[in-house]
Amino acid sequence: MGHKNISFKDWEEARRKRAFELKEQGWKQSEIAEALGVSKAAVSQWMVKMDKSDTAWRAKPPGHRPPKLTAKELRLLPEVLSHGAEAYRFRGELWTCARVASVIKEELGVVYHKAHVSRLLKALDWTPQMPLERATQRDEVAIREWRVEVWPELKKGRSQKAV
Repeated sequence: MGHKNISFKDWEEARRKRAFELKEQGWKQSEIAEALGVSKAAVSQWMVKMDKSDTAWRAKPPGHRPPKLTAKELRLLPEVLSHGAEAYRFRGELWTCARVASVIKEELGVVYHKAHVSRLLKALDWTPQMPLERATQRDEVAIREWRVEVWPELKKGRSQKAV
C-alpha cells in the first residue's frame, strides 16, 4: 500500500472543505472544530468566508495579487528618482523608502507601504539611503570633529543607560 504525498496546502484545503461539508450536514461549529482539531474561531472565519464565496475552502495561490506597477513603470522608477529628493520638495537629497513611496504615489498614482518599497528597490538593485553625490554644503572638518569628540561621548552615555 503506497503512501501518497500530500502538500500542506492540499491538506488545509481538504480540511476546510470537510468543515463546509459537515456544516451542510447540520453539525455545529464547535463540533466541527473539535472533529478537525482546530479552534472554534477558525471554523467561524471559514464559514464567514464561505458565505461570501462557494470556493472559500481553496487555498490562494502564492502571489495571487497582480503587481501594482507595470514592468514599464518599475523600470522607469530609477529615472524618476534620479531627479533627486529635493526636486520633490524634500529637504536634502537622501532618499528613504517613505519618500520613494510618496513619489510613486505622486508620479505614478500607486500607493505602496514603505516596507514594500524597500523590496521593489532591492529588486531594481537601487539603494535609496545613499545619495549619488556628497552634498556640496558638507563641512568635512565639523563632521570629523563630531566623530572624534561628540560621538564617543554619546556612545558612553548610551552604554551607561543600558546598565
